[in-house]
Amino acid sequence: MSDDSSLLPGDPPFRRQTKPGDAPGTILAPADAAPTRITAICFSPTEIHEEELHDVGKLDEFLSHWPVTWVNVEGLADVCQLEMLADLFGIHPLAMEDVVHVHQRPKVDDYGQYLFIVTRMIEEADPLQTDQTSIFLGKNFLLTIQERPGDCLNPLRERIRKHAGRMRHAGPDYLAYAVLDATLDAYFPVVQKYGDRMEQLDEIITRSPSPRIVSELHRLRSNLLQVRKTMWAQRDSLSELIRDDYELIKQETRIYLRDCVDHTAQILDVVETYRELCADLRDYYLSQISFKTNQVIKVLTILSTIFLPLGFITGLYGMNFVPERSPWNMPELHWFYGYPFSLGLMAATTLMLLIYMKRRGWLDS
Repeated sequence: MSDDSSLLPGDPPFRRQTKPGDAPGTILAPADAAPTRITAICFSPTEIHEEELHDVGKLDEFLSHWPVTWVNVEGLADVCQLEMLADLFGIHPLAMEDVVHVHQRPKVDDYGQYLFIVTRMIEEADPLQTDQTSIFLGKNFLLTIQERPGDCLNPLRERIRKHAGRMRHAGPDYLAYAVLDATLDAYFPVVQKYGDRMEQLDEIITRSPSPRIVSELHRLRSNLLQVRKTMWAQRDSLSELIRDDYELIKQETRIYLRDCVDHTAQILDVVETYRELCADLRDYYLSQISFKTNQVIKVLTILSTIFLPLGFITGLYGMNFVPERSPWNMPELHWFYGYPFSLGLMAATTLMLLIYMKRRGWLDS
């Protein structure tokens, strides 16, 4: 099953490896797939065994000996090993097809003997990226297949190694909850950084707005939209795990899954607030730019208004009328104080204009 939802900036590109007409369940690695690495952590309340697997066949022994076996796969390049894992765990080809087509939204599919859960692990980048993590939950195993190496699950591994909490005493369903919870918790610091950045942009807009702020706000809003899109689907899939009667999910684990649903609701609330803040900051930027433009126009208008009568006075006394022809022709040219009079007239005119503009409030900043 494929997801045909619209893509946002930073979403994985919608590229199917299979061609039209290929048989359903055909598994082809993505062109940019990372090398495949398989690790296994097997544990009981008293013991733990951790190993990097080069031979998938060893998992038969682990599954028969250990109450909980967590197999983690990083990278999708080795299709042969993926097919061997599918045969070993009895995974349906359609589910494996969704594993390698990494544009899936968070969802839950029930295949009877196991649950197929898709979640998206956040990768802090610019623009924001999320990697698909496919989870197969069985009676005594948890298989996680990650799109790329590197994840946010190391604290979870440490809890298993150090026997912290109830991890070693619980079953694979609790381990699946812990993986989902760690994946969701990784969203909080990233979203918080967006909030901190928007506070910085608010101060920058107030001090000295620049055109690059608009592009950065657009990028932040696109990242928040992607988080919102992922969290909506994640909340629906988690609600389905709680609501539907899956035999592989114990009742006590459903209580913990409710906490995951609360986390998605918190993230959605914060994202919605930040999206509105992005729009407000964009409007604030435009108003600041408009205000500064009006201030510039205001200064230019004041200067033009002041120099207009001064230009009139200098133009008046620059007329070439001969005083000898008529006593009305520029009598000030023969006056002893003619030049100081013209300068004083200009100064008085400027002063009166400034007083008038001040009383009207036009000179207020």
